Amino acid sequence: MYGLIGKMLAAEGARDDLVQVMLEGMVSMAGCLSYVIAIDPTDAKAVWITEVWESRALHQGSLALPGVQATIARARPLIAGFGERLETVPVGGFGPAVGG
Repeated sequence: MYGLIGKMLAAEGARDDLVQVMLEGMVSMAGCLSYVIAIDPTDAKAVWITEVWESRALHQGSLALPGVQATIARARPLIAGFGERLETVPVGGFGPAVGG
């Protein structure tokens, strides 16, 4: 499996709009077991995205999907930058995302 945890920084005052665009743009993606969007309670600009995929290749392939491309285009003006980005290897957990 392949995991990704990334921090996105919204433009000043645009975090709620960015989150809304991302939530509206969520599409079914082959191999995606979990895709969670969360706001940072200590940083008014930060949005965290946590993903679990069957493989790194399926994650990479998802970036070419028309729905994902449309969401990226809508979100781009609301993004000021990016923070931490961590790749992980999920080994288990709770819930349908990781076989629990």
